[in-house]
This record gives sequence, C-alpha cells and structure tokens, in this order.
Amino acid sequence: MTAHPIKLTVNGRKVSGQAEPRTHLADFLRGELGLTGTHLGCEQGVCGACTVLVDGMPQRSCLTFAVSCNGDDIRTVEGFDSDPVMAELREAFAAHHALQCGYCTPGMLVTARDIVTRLGDVDEETIRRELSGNICRCTGYVGIVGAIRQVAKGRQPQPQNWSFEARAETAAASVAVESAPVAPAAAPMDFSTSGDGFSVLTQQVTVPAPADQVWAALGDIRRMAACLPGASVDTVEGGRVTGSLTVSFGPIKASFAGEGEVARDDSSRTGTVKGRGRDAKGGSSAAGEIAYTVLAEGEGTRIDVTVRYKLTGPLAQFGRSALVTDFARRMTETFAANLTAMLTGGEAQAPAKAELNLASLIWQVLRDRLRRLFGG
Repeated sequence: MTAHPIKLTVNGRKVSGQAEPRTHLADFLRGELGLTGTHLGCEQGVCGACTVLVDGMPQRSCLTFAVSCNGDDIRTVEGFDSDPVMAELREAFAAHHALQCGYCTPGMLVTARDIVTRLGDVDEETIRRELSGNICRCTGYVGIVGAIRQVAKGRQPQPQNWSFEARAETAAASVAVESAPVAPAAAPMDFSTSGDGFSVLTQQVTVPAPADQVWAALGDIRRMAACLPGASVDTVEGGRVTGSLTVSFGPIKASFAGEGEVARDDSSRTGTVKGRGRDAKGGSSAAGEIAYTVLAEGEGTRIDVTVRYKLTGPLAQFGRSALVTDFARRMTETFAANLTAMLTGGEAQAPAKAELNLASLIWQVLRDRLRRLFGG
C-alpha cells in the first residue's frame, strides 16, 4: 500500500513523515517518531492505554488513522513535562500509589488531566464515571481516584469547546432506501462538554417536507423509532416510553433497555426526549436528553437539534472522541433520510430495523476521509 506524506504538530514541534492509509496514529507516534510513552493495549479502543490529545481532546490513538490527523495538533504523555497540572497529577499518583505495572498510566494521566481541567472540583462518583473508559488491571482504582480528587480539589471547571466541520458525503444514499429522497447535507456540528459531565452535540438538519407534516410525524414515537436503526419502542403511556437501543462496536455489543419522558409544545414546535438505559450484560449505561425545534424553511423544514449525553462503562471511551461527531452526524442524516422516505413514500419505504453497528459507521467515516485526502 502506498504511503502518503503527513504533517503534524506533536508536543509543540512540527513533524512530517510518510504513513500508509491503514497506519494508526499510535503506530506512527511509536514507530516513526519514537514516542513510546503512548502504550498499545487492546488495539480495539477498549482499554484507553493509548489515549492522547488530538486538538486538545482525548482520543484513542489505536482507533485513529494517522493520515486523518494531517494538520492536527497532537499531544502525547511526553508532551506534558512542563505542564503544571500534569506535574501535580504525577506527584499525586506517586503519593496515592496509583500505579503498579504502569502500563495503563500514560493514558490514565492524559484522561485524568482532562477531568481536572474540564470539570474542576468534582466528586468521586464523577471521577469514576469519567475514568470508566480507562482500564487498570492492578490497582483497583482507589489510588487513581484519590490522586485525581486531590488535584481537582478547589479547581474551577474550564469547559472545552470543539467545532467540527460537517463533511460532505459522496455516498449519502447508503444511509437511506435507494428510492427515497436523500436529505441535504447537515450543517456544521458543534461538540462541547458541560461541567456536569455531559457531552453536548448541536446540529441542524433539513427535511424536504412541510413543517406541519414533520411536526406531526415527530409526535409519533413508534414511527420515529422505526427511522433509527437499532431502536425499538415497547410501551407508550402518555409522556412515558420504554424501549431499547442496540449498538455494536467490534467486540463490544450493548443493548440499552430503559425508559424516557417525552414533552412537546405545539405553539412553539419544540420538544424534548429524556431517557436513561443500561446494558445488563456489558455494564455500560447511558443517559441523555434530546431537544429539538421544528422550523419552516422555504418549502421544507429545518430541525435544530441539541443532544446531551453521558456514557459510562466499556462504551465510555467513545463518548468524547472525534469519531463521535461523525457517528452522530451520520445517524442524524440517517434519521432525516428515513424520515423523508416515510413522509414522502409511506411507511412501507422505511428501512427494516437493524442493529446500529458503530464499526460499520467507522469504516464509512474513514472511507470518506481517505477519499477526500487522496482524491480516490
């Protein structure tokens, strides 16, 4: 496979090199740049040992292709030598005996620094939830949590804000029935974090149907669930709903069974859906809220969407990665395209229910990125 030139800023230094499209960022950092402080554990995004900062955000370098980071700012554990927060964390980790074999420690420290700087003074429960995507096989986490709690005490939160440019798709029809109209590309998506541990996504999507029709359709929870792969509704009683959402990511498969509340205001055409669920087998939990506003725009409809969510357990490591914005954008586009099909062609054209496979979404996202990078 042909290698391609890439340029990165790594630990404040401009670097360049050659990388095959399949080369992960972790392999490039370790092999090409000799930065072996980034450890490779599971190489499936589960353990968190390879966590680095990409443009200021914690990210699994074993799941990230090096070529997709062309032009990005990368910070590995070696890049924090003069960082005062990391200096405090190193001392606290030693004082609390928060490491034994040390293999998880680089990724654990990067995540710990994110917790301290982003959330400030937080309680033990929040720290444990934020650490749920980083696995330690030695310590039992007591010392790690204690060290982070010590450094976080008295600090003010510094919410991070990241914006990602929406990426035009060359194969948008893959997210909808072939005969159905495809929703236009989504507007830019904003991704931020709030001081209460929730991540926040905001986006706009358009549907080529009248606003009255879209608003009415959004009020039918069962029809809406049919537009989202992996979702199912079991009961609807007034504003209370029970159901499930099934997702899979490589070796991780989770079926979140839970409940939620639905509220709508016809006068302003605004609505909210709040829910919580747990995967009984895998131990992952999710909580979130979707707020939406339906607005007439020409002959079509614009839907402004804000999603607040929190993941804990094995799936937590995907909660704040750059890929999550691609997942959310593609899922929003899938929903919009399927909603369009339902409104214009009848329910028979809505897609058959299927499990939400994040691995498949990753492949689609990376394929599109590589096409843009190399003109394929």
